[in-house]
Amino acid sequence: MAMAPDVLFNLRNNFYLGAYQAAINNSDIPNLTEEDLIERDCLVYRSYIALGSYQLVINEVDSSAATPLQAVKLLALYLSSPDNKESIISSIKEWLADDAIGNNPILRLIAGIIFMHEQDYNEALKHTNAGGTMELYALNVHIFLKMHRSDYAEKQLRVMQQIDEDHTLTQLATAWLNLAVGGSKIQEAYLIFQDFSEKYQMTSLILNGKAVCSMQMANFDEAESFLLEALNKDAKDLETLANLVVCSLHLGKPSSRFLSQLKLLDPEHMLLKRGLTAEENFNRAVQTVA
Repeated sequence: MAMAPDVLFNLRNNFYLGAYQAAINNSDIPNLTEEDLIERDCLVYRSYIALGSYQLVINEVDSSAATPLQAVKLLALYLSSPDNKESIISSIKEWLADDAIGNNPILRLIAGIIFMHEQDYNEALKHTNAGGTMELYALNVHIFLKMHRSDYAEKQLRVMQQIDEDHTLTQLATAWLNLAVGGSKIQEAYLIFQDFSEKYQMTSLILNGKAVCSMQMANFDEAESFLLEALNKDAKDLETLANLVVCSLHLGKPSSRFLSQLKLLDPEHMLLKRGLTAEENFNRAVQTVA
């Protein structure tokens, strides 16, 4: 018996590869089941969140919406209100403890994303580690790499490969792991991003992937050209700005403008925190010598 076509394939793919506006623009898909409609709306609202349109999601998802959509709204609230983070985290913990909805895959996914933002990786894994969807497995790979546990990330990737080796998220997770492992694996990661750029719409995510590979192979001029192209697509993309700071330093070019933009958009960005720590350590060392 022939399998039914995956009506949401293109929408999912656009979202996974960072073509958020394309995901929104091409989301009017006919004859969807109730389950597909909820997944479609979750992907569309998550695309709006990725574009920074938090308020639109908060306004449109009302209290009668399905649990997955409520979870997506919670992510929009979390990202838009830094002052209310504690109450939002308290709400998500309450929902996760509810037997009726606690095991919902989108709720667990959003919980994982929020706790990863908090850098509370153990708490994130409590809710994502059981997997169940390709997005949850991919998030696990991401979390393990953040914890510098490429061995666990590789185990998760093997699960994804057994389910669908050609899945976009499996390919992305393979590239992330290859970048973390380094050495000859960098070229393999580059080829994955190159393949995406030939098959699909070029996005900031794909260009940043190629740029990071190029930087790890010490091709900083090439990396810079990818990053400037990404900046043309989205001048507020945090990863592009952070990567441009690093790339400019390696090229001996001024990076202060990119650094200033990054500070304005995300004062808590990891690159800024690391820079501040390094500066404090340096000043302490200078005082010791003095």
